[in-house]
Amino acid sequence: MSKTRDRILMIRHYKEATGANEIDMHDVARFAKEQGWPLPEPADPLDLLARSFSRAARQDIRRDSETGQPYRGYHAYKLSQGSDQLVFWVDIDEASRKQMHMSATQRREQMVGDGLQLTLDIEHWNQINEEDAPIPVDLDLTDDIEWRKNAPSEEED
Repeated sequence: MSKTRDRILMIRHYKEATGANEIDMHDVARFAKEQGWPLPEPADPLDLLARSFSRAARQDIRRDSETGQPYRGYHAYKLSQGSDQLVFWVDIDEASRKQMHMSATQRREQMVGDGLQLTLDIEHWNQINEEDAPIPVDLDLTDDIEWRKNAPSEEED
């Protein structure tokens, strides 16, 4: 059985044991530890540091000198090398077309995956809650994006 499946079963066990409807995963972790679940090995400090740099790179927001619009300074893309998957970061102002195309394609695929899963989740909820008004899923985000692009920035408020 996979580690993920084992964790799902522990979450279900926690819900049954506590009667909880809303779940704080820290409570589940404490419960699992009390049940004898082994604590994971501490993370490699170099991996933790690399993750913190990745988080910082995601937060590097710059302003376009002509439009004043914000843009992310660093973009990630993944490459497979044998059985390993490597993540590279590139500065948007120095990135080649190939690098930015890979990053944009991968981010779009994440959005499609999120949209698909949201659709399946809401379709399921609507199906098991027929007495309630169905929750619509509108995945055409064109207007939403245009509205946000043209909304006053927080700095203008």
